[in-house]
Amino acid sequence: MNRKKALALLTATAMMATSMGCGAAEETAESGETQSTQEEKQDSTESTQEASKAPETEETTGLSYTTLNLDDYKDFTASIKFLHHKTDREADGTIASMIAEFNKEFPNITVTTEAVTDYAEDSLLRLSTGDWGDIMFIPAVDKTDLATYFMPLDTLDNLSQELNFVDNWQFDNVCYGIPYMANAQGVLYNKKVFKEAGIEVLPQTPDEFIEDLKLVKEKTDAIPLYTNYAAGWTMGAWDAYVGIVSNGDNTYLNQKIVHTAEPFSDPGDGTGAYNLYKILYDACSEGLIEDDYTTTDWEGCKGMLNRGEIATMVLGSWAYAQMQEAGDTPEDVGYMPFPMSVNGTQYVNAGGDYNYAINVNSSEENKTASLVFVKWMVEKSNWCYNEGGYTVVKGGQNPDMYSAFDGCEVLSDQPAVAGEETYLNDMNAESELSINAGGNAKVQRIVEAGANGSESFDDIMTDWNAVWQAAQEELGIEVKY
Repeated sequence: MNRKKALALLTATAMMATSMGCGAAEETAESGETQSTQEEKQDSTESTQEASKAPETEETTGLSYTTLNLDDYKDFTASIKFLHHKTDREADGTIASMIAEFNKEFPNITVTTEAVTDYAEDSLLRLSTGDWGDIMFIPAVDKTDLATYFMPLDTLDNLSQELNFVDNWQFDNVCYGIPYMANAQGVLYNKKVFKEAGIEVLPQTPDEFIEDLKLVKEKTDAIPLYTNYAAGWTMGAWDAYVGIVSNGDNTYLNQKIVHTAEPFSDPGDGTGAYNLYKILYDACSEGLIEDDYTTTDWEGCKGMLNRGEIATMVLGSWAYAQMQEAGDTPEDVGYMPFPMSVNGTQYVNAGGDYNYAINVNSSEENKTASLVFVKWMVEKSNWCYNEGGYTVVKGGQNPDMYSAFDGCEVLSDQPAVAGEETYLNDMNAESELSINAGGNAKVQRIVEAGANGSESFDDIMTDWNAVWQAAQEELGIEVKY
């Protein structure tokens, strides 16, 4: 397997979160298909829907999420295993506590867990060998392979009536995954530091944000913007704001960017990917970050933000609870919309995090027990809420941390056009930019160039445009925009 093909596999995950529009309605993209093709797909969809409703069908093993009634399985007996990436919640007893609560209702379903540190890579290896158990969080697999590994949980039409963000791991209208929580994309900040700096109104544009960072540097001892450069993976968080947050278009990331000429050029109005990444470059070039970006400390920064030693960090809302727990002043930890506006409106991208999935090769008893456990975790464990997540259950409660999002437009990235599901993965691999798919190195380059003056920001964007265009040509992807 060549390097770019390997990259395609490892970056296939992507867009999961950030496309989390709370209760956003599904939209059907115009694909230009012939009538006969549409009729064939309609027949296929109708068949899939019937399968999810008919408990006798082999395809659904007699189970579907929306028809399963938890009360019918109080005495069910099975032993299942759950493979996940939440090493912190395994260590602090959170997951064990949730399982204990689950067993109060389902005493005969035994759940063992295994937390994996390097989950993105190790889970793929475990998946290929089949050595992972009954439930896992879906790693970066190709959507065409979902049915090979995972049990169909329900149709997209059925599941989207009850849950949000369930379209990320669907294929041909069949859902194979359900998010354990959802994230909104904003900025962590310390409220006390902002007050000390004299910041009374949260910034809504890149220029306002940079000016506020300057106030923090001038009037406080806090680090204005903590890059988290050394951790690497944290740098990829910036990619989550490409699309909805930076241009207000919920079809951009999964449908349009692959067809866009020079997506990293400056539109001239303070929006778009260019101005998104320029915030980071400008902060670095103007000394508004830590003294030595190579020595940042991911675990240590949590307490630093809690204590007011850091003013801001760019991370998804999943990090909010961790920052609150890391010190004695959780009330000082805030979460605000990303400082970009499109025609005067701030947009928030919300979408599912890792998704639960069930092993298609598990026994029928273990599939049933696994679906019971997944449904209980999604609807009754409060894990999403306790982690500061955007609600997965339609009509569910959101934490108070999102109060700063009042007045913003919350959207969810729409799925790729039929027949183009792999285009973004292919472009990410061919260009090696890995947008919203672990593209840490390219964002680290911005920090290095900004801090050291080794490259101008425009030179970096010109380079990204060039490799993007070359990838389009190599893959034969039409440029439309």
